[in-house]
Amino acid sequence: MYQKGAKGWLKHFDFMLLDLIVLQLSFLVAFQIRHGMVNPYANRDYLALAIITELADIVAMIFLNTYEGVIRRGYFKEFISSFKNGFVIVALLLLYVFVLKDTSIYSRTTILLMWAIYVYATFAVRSLWKKHLAKYAEHGKGKKLLVMTTRHVADEVVAGLKEKNYSGFDIVGVMVIDANLIGQEIQGVPVVADYNSAVDYVRTAWVDEIYVDVRGAYGYANTLIDAFIEGGITVHMCISSIVRTHGDKQLIQKINGETVVTTMMNYATPKQMLLKRTADIIGGLVGSIFTLILTIFIGPIIYIKSPGPIFFKQERVGLNGKIFKMYKFRSMYMDAEERKKELMAQNTMSDSKMFKTDFDARVIGNKILPDGTKKKGIGQYIRDFSIDEFPQFFNVLKGDLSLVGTRPPLISEVEQYEMHHKSRLATKPGITGMWQVSGRSDITDFEEVVRLDTEYIENWSFGLDVRIVLKTIKVVLGREGSK
Repeated sequence: MYQKGAKGWLKHFDFMLLDLIVLQLSFLVAFQIRHGMVNPYANRDYLALAIITELADIVAMIFLNTYEGVIRRGYFKEFISSFKNGFVIVALLLLYVFVLKDTSIYSRTTILLMWAIYVYATFAVRSLWKKHLAKYAEHGKGKKLLVMTTRHVADEVVAGLKEKNYSGFDIVGVMVIDANLIGQEIQGVPVVADYNSAVDYVRTAWVDEIYVDVRGAYGYANTLIDAFIEGGITVHMCISSIVRTHGDKQLIQKINGETVVTTMMNYATPKQMLLKRTADIIGGLVGSIFTLILTIFIGPIIYIKSPGPIFFKQERVGLNGKIFKMYKFRSMYMDAEERKKELMAQNTMSDSKMFKTDFDARVIGNKILPDGTKKKGIGQYIRDFSIDEFPQFFNVLKGDLSLVGTRPPLISEVEQYEMHHKSRLATKPGITGMWQVSGRSDITDFEEVVRLDTEYIENWSFGLDVRIVLKTIKVVLGREGSK
């Protein structure tokens, strides 16, 4: 699911927060230079001034539109911006002191000294933070962007994206759709696909978003674009040639100076994502505490019944194809992965894109007696009550998982996906989700799983997450869908 770019103050909330912190530190240092190593916040008047100082900074930001183009600004313009911001703050503080009509309460030297410290300090902090953001993008930590273009404009498009990469994209490859240039490089970026191999490449690669600019004679490759959107990939199309696509949601926005139409299955605003992440952190902390408590009791039993690690970690595929390690309490014997091939014939799912059996002999303690009776072991009880899932709260805190999302598949499963199956990866995976609370033990058709996951993404809201969490609690306590 696409996270819509923030507008206004939220767009540069990081700079705002740093600025407010630097201003308060400047106030503290200026006060102590003027009055000695004394705590200014112990004085009621200076405590009030400290609060007014922060409010004055917010007013200055609004009045001067301080952070417009902050990423693109050079050192000189950044210093001028810092100077102007500090000037407005000091002017407002002096006005506040004048209105009180008791100028003897405050030291104007402290205020002016704070201004001098603030201008240089905030200039330095802003510059260092911009370098950090640039280095973050340079080391491939930004969103993975794939460029789709044509041969005659490929150099221009890629060069422009790299030169004005204010969004911090990690440009991972180029698809040239009117020539086979695979293996070559354009402006240092590898050509990874042509028209015929584009869908197959995107189907298995880690791609967050695709930037489409195929100006001129070739026109837009509607079939490819529709396939990408169907696979849950966010597509940005240059507005120079717009056509109808199958995506449900479209936005017109700017990317690196170019106006594009962005098409996706759904999108979330920064406020919605902040709310979801806050819920994840709170839920992750609570869940992690329960996990540590459970480890004290469950850990020794697991080790005694099957010597080896208490926790099991496995590579899974997350948001848009990102690989991460997911944690669980180990409920299976150590050789479970090797024995999986032997049990594929017992797979109750409609195909090998997911694996599930009615009675898994790889689970710790599970036995099939000579008379055919199936005896459950400790591992099965751990799974029946979903206790094995608790360590995933560590993944939630790390940001690999959300409390609610789609179920993260194995790498081997994703390798068999068709393009529309990849739509399951268009949102961050979760501990629980639409499929898990819809009778997961009864669903054997993988296409139905994809349909439920797609339905979740297309209709996502925070309220839907809350309803799924409540239903999950009911399902787990009632031991539904985990037979």
